[in-house]
Amino acid sequence: MFKEHEQIVLTARVCGDEGEELHPGDIGTIMHVYAEEEAFVVESMAVGGETVAIATVLPSQARPVTSADPTLARILNTAV
Repeated sequence: MFKEHEQIVLTARVCGDEGEELHPGDIGTIMHVYAEEEAFVVESMAVGGETVAIATVLPSQARPVTSADPTLARILNTAV
């Protein structure tokens, strides 16, 4: 169902690898799909192109991006 380099929308809260809080509605790009699609690694980026979080996401925590999805912006809280 999910493929590498595909964009996804989170449908649940997810914690990034360094403690970043990702929220439902955040968009990311799949960088790696684990065997049998049990999970995938997602990179979330800022508008300027900087990586703001890398997280392991379960298929139940995401959905594909659609053309009806709005573009939104929020400040990402990062771990201290």
